[in-house]
Amino acid sequence: MSVFAERLKELRKEKGLTQSQLAIRFGVRQGAINKWESGKTEPNFEKLVMFADYFDVSTDYLLGRKNESNLENSRCLYF
Repeated sequence: MSVFAERLKELRKEKGLTQSQLAIRFGVRQGAINKWESGKTEPNFEKLVMFADYFDVSTDYLLGRKNESNLENSRCLYF
């Protein structure tokens, strides 16, 4: 299973949502959530950003590039 799949499932459960409830919030079918959480497919960039915003985490966290889920601790400054 991919890091994204694991983290999406973990974040959904932390919010106390079912796959169906999350699907309704994002305008997708429950089957899409199931495929993303099982690692069979991945969402497009637009959905990835929507998940990051909804769960208040960075896209880097969702993709496994950072282990800090808190956006405040994961911000970087670019010059």
